[in-house]
Amino acid sequence: MRVRATTATTTAVAAMLLAALTACGGSDDNGGDKADAKSSGGSKGSASKKVDCGDSDISQADWTKHCSDEGADSDADGAEKKATGLKFGGSYTWPDGLKVSVAEAKVFTDYDSELLESAKPGNTDFRVKLKLTNSGKSAVALDDLSLIVEGATSGGEAAQTAFEKGASPLEGRLAPGVSATKTNDNVLETKYGKKIVVTVQRGSEDFDLEFPEFTGAITK
Repeated sequence: MRVRATTATTTAVAAMLLAALTACGGSDDNGGDKADAKSSGGSKGSASKKVDCGDSDISQADWTKHCSDEGADSDADGAEKKATGLKFGGSYTWPDGLKVSVAEAKVFTDYDSELLESAKPGNTDFRVKLKLTNSGKSAVALDDLSLIVEGATSGGEAAQTAFEKGASPLEGRLAPGVSATKTNDNVLETKYGKKIVVTVQRGSEDFDLEFPEFTGAITK
């Protein structure tokens, strides 16, 4: 009887140990599932994190995902990847990270009399303001940029000019992580109206490089 009791007790203890081990194994699996879920959540969170494309210490993975032409996040309206149909205030980003936006076009009246600047009948003098941001990793030459301004209603092309006061022409270099506002002065015959299309050109050996077009109006 003592032997049977011992055997039964041993069997019961073994069963309890097996049940405990099974429970522990299930707990580990659940913990692993939770860890995997947490890890997955972490990856999702990192995908939506904000990245400073001008940071010199940015990783190659983050640069490719958030800053390059293939993976860069676009504006809510997708304007940064679209070169045509843009409005003043919209933006376009070239593959190297240079972002351009036409902020406004305003009639120019602040002439410098000492330089004999003045308005001529039949013409509209105006200044285009550009907002530029270098979100790339290398400095860019602003001298490579130029504008073509055309009437959007009945044709006509504006002539380039340069007014002294308040001018900030497209020249010099723009360092990574830096933004700047630049100006471009023009004269358009009044018969072509006030609606214009501004095309921002960029000198490059890449013949596939796009030139964004911005449509808006010359305001007072």
